[in-house]
Amino acid sequence: MRSKLLICTLAMLVAGMLIWNLQLRAQSASGDVLRKVEAEFERATAERGLDGFMEYFTDDSADLAAGSDVVFGKNNIRQLLEPWGPDVRLTWTPIRAEMAASGDLGYTFGNYVFTANDKDGKPVAHFGKYATVWKKQKDGSWKVAFDMGNSRPAPK
Repeated sequence: MRSKLLICTLAMLVAGMLIWNLQLRAQSASGDVLRKVEAEFERATAERGLDGFMEYFTDDSADLAAGSDVVFGKNNIRQLLEPWGPDVRLTWTPIRAEMAASGDLGYTFGNYVFTANDKDGKPVAHFGKYATVWKKQKDGSWKVAFDMGNSRPAPK
């Protein structure tokens, strides 16, 4: 009787460990999906500026830009970010990327550097933090549903 109880207990323990390991792998893989989308998003921004940046927003997205009200809608967000001249450079590095268990919603957050020329034509870097909520679209692509950023001191 004791040996059957011991075998059952060990089997349950092993099964629990296997399930936990599978959950960790799935969570890591889903974060990897969003990290890949972030990299494509940043590459599109580097190559096509504001057009590349806006390509990743849903039509009904929202933005919490530093120092302004909530801006709703892709077209309104674009207007907020204009003028985005050829001197503008925006780069970012995600710190964390996670996806909901449903697989259709996720978030990323990290640090960004926004560089633009000042009135004398010299590049000035502004540093900040961002958070982005991603929503999976019907075609399987991922788009920004919500974005926000705020400034932080330059890294030391």
